[in-house]
Amino acid sequence: MISADMTVSVWTGAAERLWGYSADQALHSPAKGLLVSGAPEISRVFAGSPWSGRVRIHRRDGHEATADLQVTPLDADGGAGWLVWGPNMFGRPGLDPAAVNALFHHSPVSLVVWDRELRCTWFNDSVHHQDIYSSQPELGGYVTDVIRARHPECLERAMARVLSDGVPLLGYELWPTEARAPDRYYRVALIRLDEPDGRPVGVCSAAVQAGTGQQVGGLRLLNEAKSRIGTDLDPLVTSQRLAETAVPQLADYVTIDLVEAVPLDKEPLRRLRSTDASIPGFYRAGAASIHDDLRESLWARGTPVYVPPASPFTAVLRNRRSYFEPVLDATPGTWLDNDPDRAQVIRQTGMHSLMIVPLQARGAMLGISVFVRSENPVPFSRADLALAEELAARAALIIDNALRYTRERTAALAIQRALMPHHLSGGSAVELATRYLPADTYACVGGDWFDVIQLSDSRVALVVGDVVGHGINAAVTMGRLRATTRAFSKLELPPAELLRFMDELAVDIARDRCDDGTSAPSAFAATCLYGVYDPKSQRCTMASAGHPPPAIIFPDGSVDFAGVAPGAPIGLGLGFFESTDVELPGSSVIALYSDGLIEMEHDVDRGLQRLRAALAGPISSLDDLCTSVVDTLAPDGPVDDDIALLLARTHPAAG
Repeated sequence: MISADMTVSVWTGAAERLWGYSADQALHSPAKGLLVSGAPEISRVFAGSPWSGRVRIHRRDGHEATADLQVTPLDADGGAGWLVWGPNMFGRPGLDPAAVNALFHHSPVSLVVWDRELRCTWFNDSVHHQDIYSSQPELGGYVTDVIRARHPECLERAMARVLSDGVPLLGYELWPTEARAPDRYYRVALIRLDEPDGRPVGVCSAAVQAGTGQQVGGLRLLNEAKSRIGTDLDPLVTSQRLAETAVPQLADYVTIDLVEAVPLDKEPLRRLRSTDASIPGFYRAGAASIHDDLRESLWARGTPVYVPPASPFTAVLRNRRSYFEPVLDATPGTWLDNDPDRAQVIRQTGMHSLMIVPLQARGAMLGISVFVRSENPVPFSRADLALAEELAARAALIIDNALRYTRERTAALAIQRALMPHHLSGGSAVELATRYLPADTYACVGGDWFDVIQLSDSRVALVVGDVVGHGINAAVTMGRLRATTRAFSKLELPPAELLRFMDELAVDIARDRCDDGTSAPSAFAATCLYGVYDPKSQRCTMASAGHPPPAIIFPDGSVDFAGVAPGAPIGLGLGFFESTDVELPGSSVIALYSDGLIEMEHDVDRGLQRLRAALAGPISSLDDLCTSVVDTLAPDGPVDDDIALLLARTHPAAG
């Protein structure tokens, strides 16, 4: 065995026969002196990955010899040293009992040799100083009987895999079930032992104490939390990911309980029934366990969680400080006397260690996170509590952002639905069908709208618009622009002139909102298309303020886009728009839409061609066509922007 400082630390009888040096002569000597000059570079042989090959060695008698050796690091980077072995060191098929018996007895690294049935055939003295082994390991003992670590069956499967495929397993981590020091863990290398003909005869396991696992495991857990938590603006999803991240690395069972209803359409907690012994304290937002059936949980996700009025749960909520009970006392006379159902679950599942950590962000208490150990026999430590508090602090900010976002989106949707038209009529001039789909939870509600306004002489105005931006401000702006459009339409203005007045009004409104009195037209920027259809002339006069062109489905089924000059968006103050007349034979269909329908792939030209194809073909009904267009262009629904679609089939005037 070669130590980390590149000197010989263990010298066996087999090594003595190969090199000719006694243990006294070889121990603590530089390992480089064992190889002939010109042999593979020492840095290549003793690196952080397994190496095997034929080398030229220096023998004590002054001669050189050839040896086929395998060099395996005892941890992932070679920091614990290297194991040097090979068929030359035994001289005949199988394991040399004398050589094995002399192997590593004075090494700080514990070494155990297992046969093909994973039964112990030899171990060195170091196993008595490492608490991952039984106090009295026996030769012939099966691996799960000799190893006293968490989840020994996982080690059993790993050893069987190494025995099967011959690929060494490095850096395997084992945590003792009864550690002599809190959070101690070991790194293990598993190496297959082969006969000269390549037939496996066993597995060698080398274990070295790696120090405190909390630091390494804690950093790994925090990194995992950073990558998993915060990728979604749904409070339930974020809470569930926090719970799943902490299991089983930190706890066997984790719950995330929030103080307000999630999602927001649930009954407020204060309205739920309470008793002297139980009150609705939280809503369960997340739960994870080492058991798939969540046998520890009394409450399902999304349901209210009832707790005693005087309990650690309410105390954490009130005091905003963590509750730490490393050895959970479930005997009579504790707070569990007032919570018999929870006490029964604790006894049935073997819960023995408890941490309750507050979820707070920006001065607000959002809820609590509960960490429990049951099958893991090691009680929580103060380091575990610090790690849980760090996880909870990170998650609380994300949950708070998600809650704020959910509230704003709910409010924006409510405003938008209130301001959108609930009943549209085209009179005798046009037949109508519409669709409106708000963006999903990954984006915020926009300011898309459409409208149909009846004018004099059976004419009808068709409008579609899109406010720049998202959220409540966009929804409110949409409502103001829709009201403005309706008001100006009553003046019977040509479309281009109506858009010019809307542009001026938007600039005035934006200027009034600025404290310094300067113009900020971009605050109210919006695109809009306004058209007036006259059934007598079968002509539609249109003007556009930066909006995508309307599509026309002609009676023969052909589809084309109206050549309407786009103009500048409303609110920029440019004030120049141009009207365009489009001849529409009877039963033509005008399709007005917002850009969310054609920008699903962020390619407008491709989106327009896809829209043309979706509108082509026989039309059974306008409503069916609406459904077909949306399903074709946005099969999974809108993601980044709202979708508005208005179809109007023209009818010429009678007589």
